[in-house]
Parts: sequence; C-alpha cells; structure tokens
Amino acid sequence: MSAGVLYDAPGPKAVVRNRIYAVVGSLAIVALLAVSVIRLKDKGHLAPEMWDIFNYAGIRQNIADGVVATLKAFGLAAVGSLVLGVLLAVARLSDHRPVRWAATAFIELFRSIPLLITIYAVWVGFLTDYSMWALALGLSIYNGCVQAEVLRAGVNSVPKGQREAAYALGMSKTQVMTSVLIPQAVRAMLPTIISQLVVTLKDTSLGFIILYPELLQTARLIASNTQVNGQYPYVSTIVVIGTIYVAMCLALSGLATWIERRGRRARTGITMGAAAAPVTAADPVGAIAGAGANVPDGPGGTTN
Repeated sequence: MSAGVLYDAPGPKAVVRNRIYAVVGSLAIVALLAVSVIRLKDKGHLAPEMWDIFNYAGIRQNIADGVVATLKAFGLAAVGSLVLGVLLAVARLSDHRPVRWAATAFIELFRSIPLLITIYAVWVGFLTDYSMWALALGLSIYNGCVQAEVLRAGVNSVPKGQREAAYALGMSKTQVMTSVLIPQAVRAMLPTIISQLVVTLKDTSLGFIILYPELLQTARLIASNTQVNGQYPYVSTIVVIGTIYVAMCLALSGLATWIERRGRRARTGITMGAAAAPVTAADPVGAIAGAGANVPDGPGGTTN
C-alpha cells in the first residue's frame, strides 16, 4: 500500500478497465441527454416561440420582482439565522444546565421537523397575512439551529490554552466568548457557514407553499398562465429560472471566497521592517553606527 494514497494503486489491467468504464459511462450520459433533447424538440418545447416569451416586458418585470422578493426573504433569513445561531450556540455552551438543556431541546426539535412544515406552521399559526415574514422566520429557525451546531463545533475546536490564557488575564466569560472564541470559530467555520447560507437561499423556493411571490412561485405562474402553440412553456421557464438560481448561488459562493481570502491576508499580511545589524561585544559602536544611529564622539559632540 502506497503511503500517499488511501488505497492500493491500480495495476495496468485495472487502469484500462477504469478507463473503459469512464468512457462507457460518459457515452451513456451523452446518449441520455441526446434522447431527452430530441424528445423535447419533437414535442415543441425547444421551439423559438417558447423562448420569445422572455422578450416581453411584463414577463421580465415579473421575473425581476421574483428575484427581489427572493433576495428580501433570503436577507432576513440570513441575518435571523446567524443571530439565532450565535445565541443558541452560546446557550448550548452555557454552564447553566437549564439554559443548556433548553437550547439543546430547541435545536434538536427544529432540526428534526421538515422545513416545509415549519414554514407552513408559522404562516398558518402566526403570520397568515405576512407571507414574507413567515418564510423568513421559518428559514431563520431551521437554519439558525444548523448554524448553532456549526458555531459550537468551531468554538470547541479552539485550543483550550487560549481560553485559559484569557481567564488568566482577568477576562469574564462573556468577554472570552465574544472576543476570543466566537471570532476564531467564525473564521474556522466560515466555509461551512457560507455553504449553509447558500442552502438558505435555495430554500426560499419553499415560499410557494404559502403563496409568497418569490422566484419559483413567479416561474410557476408564468409557465401555467402563458400558452404558446397550444403548450405551456415549462421547459424554457425551468431553464431560465434555474439559471438565475445558479447565478445567485455562485455569486454568494464567490463572495464567501473573497471574504475568506481577505481574512487570510489579514491574518498573515504583516509587513516586516528591515532588520538592524546585530550589536556585538567586539565592536558595539561600529554596529550602532552601521544601523544609522548617532554615536557619541567624546564628551563634546556626536558623529553621524
């Protein structure tokens, strides 16, 4: 077994067999895609008229409104989930058992309930006339529980010596948590936090169940109310709306990568000055003069 891999390196026959499997699998995928495209074309779903509907100003405005509504719900849910996640993480790490047990019960309960049920229950039970807030609150509750576990793992990953050193300096537990542990936990778990925010963005599509006019609900209305050549443009609408979702998720992931790189540069981008010449016992005056200092020249003056 090679020390650089987790499995035995394949021999010549295995390499040939793997290449054959890869080629056959790729050809099978291409064939399935070709069959799908041909069938869609035969049924008229790829006709130019199906795509011309997106040139209408009304449909474009509806899609723009859906994007704005999606981003509004996502913004509220992102802030709410992060705030709730921090509170739950701190509560679960508390030294007080009732607080720790309550936070644990809350997290385990809402992580076990399907998100769709949570959103629907919040909408029906509390915010029937405010679908955007119902969606944002449901997303905040579920994703806040997930973010709490992520932050708790990040706090537990911080070396215990840093916590002990902070207590030795006289810092309170609140100061240790807010100034030492939470910042390091956020930096360590930033990729996971951003990944969960991407999931939150995609989960805004569940707003259709409470009739919130987000992007997916807008797509459903466009596809079901627009008829072209006797058919409804479901395929073209799915492709366009899916592309918008992918673009938004990639933009959020790109922002996360940029923030992570800036944080890495902030931790390591310390500019070091030029080192001065060391002072030796044999020639201390010359060493100091070489470093650019003024050296005394007798009792009456200095030499530059």
